[in-house]
Amino acid sequence: MKILVVQDYLRSGGTERQSVLLATAFAQAGHDTHLVTFRPGGALQPEKATSGLTLTSLQRRDSKLDWWAPGLIRHAGSIAPDIVLCMGRMANSYGGSLQKALPKAAIISTLRTGKSLPWTFRRSLRRTRHVIANSRAAHDHLTAEHKIASDHISVIANALVFGPTDEPTDSNARALLRQKHGATAQDHVLLCVAMFRPEKNQIALVEMASRLPTDFPYQLWLAGEGSALNACRKKANELSLNDRVKFLGWLNDPRPLYAAADLAVHASKRESLSNFLIEAQAHGLPAVACVARGIDETFIDGESGHLIPAGDMDTFSKTVTAVCQNPKILRAMGERGRENALAQFSSDAQIKAHLDLFLKLASLDSTA
Repeated sequence: MKILVVQDYLRSGGTERQSVLLATAFAQAGHDTHLVTFRPGGALQPEKATSGLTLTSLQRRDSKLDWWAPGLIRHAGSIAPDIVLCMGRMANSYGGSLQKALPKAAIISTLRTGKSLPWTFRRSLRRTRHVIANSRAAHDHLTAEHKIASDHISVIANALVFGPTDEPTDSNARALLRQKHGATAQDHVLLCVAMFRPEKNQIALVEMASRLPTDFPYQLWLAGEGSALNACRKKANELSLNDRVKFLGWLNDPRPLYAAADLAVHASKRESLSNFLIEAQAHGLPAVACVARGIDETFIDGESGHLIPAGDMDTFSKTVTAVCQNPKILRAMGERGRENALAQFSSDAQIKAHLDLFLKLASLDSTA
């Protein structure tokens, strides 16, 4: 098959990581694959393409405009793909136009966000051949809010980008990383890895930390970058938490953080499925997370984590304290989370699910 994956920009986000992972995997499976971005560069821009994978940016110079896709229809036509997979809100906004221009191709919309959808995205949902939702909650949102027929939607969860390796955990590396950031052996390290955007709501985690008991030893590690970072830094300073809250920046590979932390924490206001919580669970980190769309699908409430009502930071802090102060429960929840995450979100299974769907859609078109 010829597969075209469309993404506006390879910034350091979860959808962008999925775009690179999937495009690379499709090429490695022997398919002629093209990854086209609107803007050039980005933190996740591959240094070199995998054999069988062609990388193209439509803007010759970065205009900083996420929505501008000069020559997209013409370029897609020159590829003549069997499948076009639109990733991210901006790329999905072009799905309907791509389907009209390429009637023989199966254009696939994707819903991987809890944000509001541009009207061009909403229109495209009804015009493309199929829609992939990355959670059951996203599927239900599509049917209830956007009136998309259920048989027009497939649910394929996010694939694990940073799953555990076969190598044993290096206890020395864990200790050194904790020491680097000032965490003692007694400190409970609470971790969140996500872009700093208002909807990711890391500022609520800072507020939650301020409500933890004064005799509770902890550090809150927030890894990522983005527009809301400065507001979070300011809040930590206002609450006199600079020695407790650590801003670690963006990491190309966050696995060392998973190995060094004790608990995953998450307070996002809008989600579809959290890559961070899936990865944290796969590395044996229990979760304490606020309710948002799809969050209850990333871990098992009461078994590998705890769901907290949105905005209830008092309950959040009390739950964090209770879980961390019982090592036996913490360890059991981590083991249950690892088992569930590896079973439900393995990259091999999700890649196969995409390719199986592509073959089905391509077959339907060839018999039409």
